[in-house]
Amino acid sequence: MDTRRNFLQKMAVSAVVLPFLPLSGFSSVRKDPVPEGPLLRVAILGLGGYGGRVAEAMQSCKRARLVGLVSGTPEKLSTWGTRYNIPEKNRYNYENFDRIKDNPDIDVVYVITPNSLHHDHVIRAAKAGKHVISEKPMSLNAQMGQEMVDACKKAGVKLLVGYRMHFEPRTLEVVRMRKNGEFGKIMFFQGQCGFKIGDPTQWRLKKDMAGGGSLMDIGIYAINGARYMTGEDPVWVTAQETKTDPVKFREGVDETIQFQLGFPGGAVASCLSTYNMNNLDRFYLDGQKGFAEMQPSTGYGPIKGRTHKGELTQPVVTHQTAQMDAMAGIILHGEKPEVPVDGEEAVKDLKIIDAIYRACRTGQRQELKL
Repeated sequence: MDTRRNFLQKMAVSAVVLPFLPLSGFSSVRKDPVPEGPLLRVAILGLGGYGGRVAEAMQSCKRARLVGLVSGTPEKLSTWGTRYNIPEKNRYNYENFDRIKDNPDIDVVYVITPNSLHHDHVIRAAKAGKHVISEKPMSLNAQMGQEMVDACKKAGVKLLVGYRMHFEPRTLEVVRMRKNGEFGKIMFFQGQCGFKIGDPTQWRLKKDMAGGGSLMDIGIYAINGARYMTGEDPVWVTAQETKTDPVKFREGVDETIQFQLGFPGGAVASCLSTYNMNNLDRFYLDGQKGFAEMQPSTGYGPIKGRTHKGELTQPVVTHQTAQMDAMAGIILHGEKPEVPVDGEEAVKDLKIIDAIYRACRTGQRQELKL
């Protein structure tokens, strides 16, 4: 499974080493694609492994451009600044980050830090008058997520979340077919998301930084996928946790969770999130007239899949390039994505996550009102 965090897990060293490699080792010279109207000017906050992936992908964007950097590591600011031609005045650390409010060169801040930091960083960016993109999960729980939504509304800025799959062509084809009734009445969804996590000292295995374990990291793909694949929000959830290594997966850090969702139209979902099994990256949607199967379903690509009508053959894209170009349209022109990516969408996922953890603790079905 090559999701964002799996990539980070496998490339743990790169989050530290990558920014310090000789510039000649990079193939990241700006390609300067022909702009399509106004450019969304983006500052990345958090220069780790995934921040690097986003920065690289943005070199091919037609509607968005990387213009700013925020990091607590001076060496990264220097190396990345040189690499991406970011002027000194557009480079910030976490202490002086609030001064970004006086910088007219930057439209939006993309927060790509550990989960526990999203809340503070998003609210600070909003108070500085900048639009915000937050990586997912948007925060540690639904209450904190709602505070982020409220802060952005109060500041009059947009809050989007890095749901890259919402812009992936083969995923969108399945969504289109479902909306057009080509699967008939939706009956069942299955989402399997997981990988065997490595370094036991990483932040993803620390509750105070991650907010949980596999569910917060990889399980959110199945949660969100269940919603956009069925086209409904669930009304109840049940869940069971399995832990085989309590040393690696300490209290509050889930190893494996199975959860079930019920939808108002009668469909049910059976999902699995794990940090202890590889080869799990599969969505399956079943309707009365047909089906869709995607494997891999949420990795960096290429996404592969088939339906009862045959193989999915839509173009293969770099997810982060497509995401950032689409988000430029949302922020600059008020365009509406096929699948929402706003803060309210993320709060719904956080409410489901909260309910799954409650179900694991109590053994009882949890009713949902999203």
